Amino acid sequence: MSHPNEFLIGVPGGRALLDTPALLIERPALLRNIARMAELATTRKIGLRPHSKTHKSVEIARLQIAAGAQGVCCVTLGEAEIMVGAGIPGVLITSPAVTPSKIARLMVLAAQAGPGGVMVVVDHPRNIAELDLAAAALDHPLDVLVDYGAGYNRTGAASHAELLGLALLVGDAPNLRLRGLQSYAGNLQHIPERARRVAAAAELRQTIAHLVEAAHGQGTPFEIVTGAGTGTHDLDPDGHIFTELQAGSYVFMDVDYRNALADGLNGSPFEMALLVQTAVVSVNGPGWVTTDGGIKCFATDGPLPEVASGADPASRYQLFGDEHGKLFPIGPRPTLGARIELVTPHCDPTVNLHDVFHVMEGDMLVAIWPVDGRGKK
Repeated sequence: MSHPNEFLIGVPGGRALLDTPALLIERPALLRNIARMAELATTRKIGLRPHSKTHKSVEIARLQIAAGAQGVCCVTLGEAEIMVGAGIPGVLITSPAVTPSKIARLMVLAAQAGPGGVMVVVDHPRNIAELDLAAAALDHPLDVLVDYGAGYNRTGAASHAELLGLALLVGDAPNLRLRGLQSYAGNLQHIPERARRVAAAAELRQTIAHLVEAAHGQGTPFEIVTGAGTGTHDLDPDGHIFTELQAGSYVFMDVDYRNALADGLNGSPFEMALLVQTAVVSVNGPGWVTTDGGIKCFATDGPLPEVASGADPASRYQLFGDEHGKLFPIGPRPTLGARIELVTPHCDPTVNLHDVFHVMEGDMLVAIWPVDGRGKK
């Protein structure tokens, strides 16, 4: 089925004619963000395996690989199936696959990807045993990383002893291959005060350095040490503890990361490349106008969306129900049908609310890309 905005591709001024609400990518900004992170990784001599949970897009993953990324991270098997099916190399599944159905799907995916094409993390001895049993059906070992909780403990071993014990178990499993260590500290990425984020990241790197040394000493060396994120992308290359970065949100940015990466003196090194265009659908409110972008259009787990264009940036936006937003304008009052473009509060879950990206170059729609991994579990 064709998209209602498809006829606008290549039409000058098409931006002002989009059917709304529409999720927009500013393509030049996206490409600059991809290039900047790739350059940082090259300069700091660290690998880059960006998280595709941010964009869930095969097209964007291809751009990242072309810029030098060695693969992508996926949280879910569904995302990984999309990426492997599209020929994206080096897919790391960053959450354990533990149920029988997930393990069965993982084995199909590993067979499809071939040696080195897919890696998965583990954080429990039973899961290691079950994966080893299932991987006997493969014609190559299943690549595994042991997962460290990093003080966040969403997943991962909670102690050094548990982590090192997991490494020994994987090393002894005949159908598994120990590739390394994952340590993703999501709790550090959004710390707003840079000095506090610097200190917390340095403390974690010291912990990881001890784990790497201990693993080497027990005969289970880690080839890969992966973690970090957009919030610590410029910190975690220090000391050469991590071998790769998992940063993902840098491709788009959002209100929360913009605030975290601005240090009071300088702005974020990455540009806002993701917007939602809405239209004013009612002007009858006494002090506000109503737009067609609400809770089903924006993630609600962070700050509120902020105005990028169509009204004064100081104008205040509020969610106004499932399908509507309330804009309190500063300055001239937007008229009926006016387009208001907003910076997303949290890019990853906002993307998952939309079917497609509208890829823009200035006022022209140049492509429509599907959100390939939307809803894939």
